[in-house]
Amino acid sequence: MIEEALAGLVERFNRHADHNPGVRAELVGISRTIAIRLTDERQYAVDLKEGRLSGLRSGAADKADLTIVTDSVTFLGLLRREIGPMRALATRKLSITGSIEDKLLLRRLLA
Repeated sequence: MIEEALAGLVERFNRHADHNPGVRAELVGISRTIAIRLTDERQYAVDLKEGRLSGLRSGAADKADLTIVTDSVTFLGLLRREIGPMRALATRKLSITGSIEDKLLLRRLLA
């Protein structure tokens, strides 16, 4: 279920970037590895390169620029827009590590 949700997120993001040239232009030249650690599941990683997500894989990232830590229920709630990232952060159901710029990338991923 999580793998399908992540694949859907990648597809949705790439489709959004394809249809919104401003989004893609904003991300040109940015190359990041995003790690997703689900505390009750496993770890995943995906790469952001030239405005597209690719390379979704199960397992820990060798070197992540942005790390998202949460449980699978909260993560699915974020993807389904049942809970907002700010609320999840405030209730400590979500933690994000990375630079400020990389944290701001998260808003694009969940758009």
